[in-house]
Amino acid sequence: MMPETREDITALIKERSDIVQIIGECIDLKRSGVRLLGLCPFHGEKTPSFSVHSGQQFYYCFGCGESGDVFSFMMKYYNLDFQGAVKELARRCQIELPERSVSPEEQKKKQLRRLIYLVNEKVAALYRRCLLDSSEAASARAYLRKREISPAIQERFNIGYAPGSGWDFLGRQLKGEQRAAAIEAGLLVKKERGGEYDRFRDRVMFPIYDGDGGIAGFGGRILGDGQPKYMNSPESQVFNKSRLLLGLFQQKEAIRQRGRAVLVEGNFDMISLVAGGCENVAAPLGTALTRAQIRTLKQLADTAVLLFDGDAAGMKAAVRAVPLFLAEQMEARVALLPSGHDPDTFIREKGGGGLAALLDRSEPLAEFVFSQLVKTHGLTLTGKSRIVEELRPLVKAAESPLQRTVMISHFAEKLGIPQEQLSLSLEGSMAPAVVAAPAAPKKAIVLTPAQKRLAGLLVMYPAALPRLEAGGIREYLAGGIGEILFLQIKALLDKGGEVQPEDLLMVLPVGAERDFVAEILLKASSLEPHSLDGDGLEEEMIEVIEWLRAEKLKRLSADLLNKINDMEYCRDPGILEDLLQQKQQVERDMRRIVD
Repeated sequence: MMPETREDITALIKERSDIVQIIGECIDLKRSGVRLLGLCPFHGEKTPSFSVHSGQQFYYCFGCGESGDVFSFMMKYYNLDFQGAVKELARRCQIELPERSVSPEEQKKKQLRRLIYLVNEKVAALYRRCLLDSSEAASARAYLRKREISPAIQERFNIGYAPGSGWDFLGRQLKGEQRAAAIEAGLLVKKERGGEYDRFRDRVMFPIYDGDGGIAGFGGRILGDGQPKYMNSPESQVFNKSRLLLGLFQQKEAIRQRGRAVLVEGNFDMISLVAGGCENVAAPLGTALTRAQIRTLKQLADTAVLLFDGDAAGMKAAVRAVPLFLAEQMEARVALLPSGHDPDTFIREKGGGGLAALLDRSEPLAEFVFSQLVKTHGLTLTGKSRIVEELRPLVKAAESPLQRTVMISHFAEKLGIPQEQLSLSLEGSMAPAVVAAPAAPKKAIVLTPAQKRLAGLLVMYPAALPRLEAGGIREYLAGGIGEILFLQIKALLDKGGEVQPEDLLMVLPVGAERDFVAEILLKASSLEPHSLDGDGLEEEMIEVIEWLRAEKLKRLSADLLNKINDMEYCRDPGILEDLLQQKQQVERDMRRIVD
């Protein structure tokens, strides 16, 4: 019996897809305990850290943190969207996907989209031929030579030229439905009194590709003195400049291989870097970076480096980008160009080696913005207050509570402000001036060996949490990353169903907790099988719970002793007697545990 809903079909595809076989087609996998290990396909490494768990149909890289199921692997490795991954896996599993009924309106939109793509392809070819053959394009060819854009690079990016002598270069060559599609795409603009004219004239043209390699729109750089200097296609059914990045389609393999994307602001900045040997580069389309663009980059790279001019505009662009990267939980860094340079002039003067050195010296984005705030406002009481005010939207943009906690802790140490006070101020609960009082920075809490053992037990055996909670494990882990892990596992258990250790990696953001879990799982992957299954696990639980009980009694005994010592001047002998009796009972309980 075939499944009825798309959710059922997706579940069936996942069940029939052998994640080991699918990933094994891309990398060599060798068994290591209950998992298989290989070199990660998403970042360069020499020692295998990419783990595949066949039983759970799950993968995780202990090096770069990339994780997911068979669908997410197909999406990231082959640069597919979810539906594309479903279709490809269904084909491999020989599962027939039901055809979704399409309304006449949807069919019309689909046909128009197809036609716009076809017209864009035709127009790109016309612009390209014009650049190569037309006498009118002599100034464009000279401009490209001056910018040292070789014929090979021109061909790679399909660069063309829109002639400027007339207003109907395209209009003469597009008829009927193609002409209508060109109007929809913004290549032709309607006149108020009838007829159309070319939008792009006397411009070097850059086709803008979507993720599937279709030409979604165009960007043009004017050759004369007109304005605007750069012009993009208007929004259409296929072109959304807030989602696309110039050069990403051509450069995606280089970005994936390096695990790092370099972002520049201009079309020729991007082209010049590629010509100079920096292949992992892309550019927004004349607007500020967006979350949608960052989300696209996350599928290819772990880190983005923003290559900005060292002027005020570059600083503002960096500040604007911080909340976006925090919200998408993608690592970002900033590399500032020396005064008087843009990416084009820098790589021409310093070469690829100089650029690589500059990129390697890049600062973490949040750190960069913080240092700029300190330069601007100083570390006086007033300066700190202003810095806190400007940090507030950045911290609030952090997607997870853990991410915000780490940031607040870091900034508190930098500013010499108690973490609790800075946290309250950033949430708007306290006037900024209050937090300006200096204080000794808090040291990060490190797990003791006993806490490590307890937290590791929780990670490997989540189902044991209720018993350990009853034994007092949260109290013993309080104040460190162990407590965060306890709370996260408890939240997963509360949702119902079985919880596996790998499930933590799906929900924990990048940070100490996730690193700890990854370390525990990496060590566990060498065991064949787990040494604490069955009776061994039960014995371990009994021992741990007894130990927790003893620790609880020790703390209670010490607390009672402190209270008894404080009763030296108490006039009520009954209170002292009651405390002594409690202390004696605790000691009897402790002896029973030891015995």
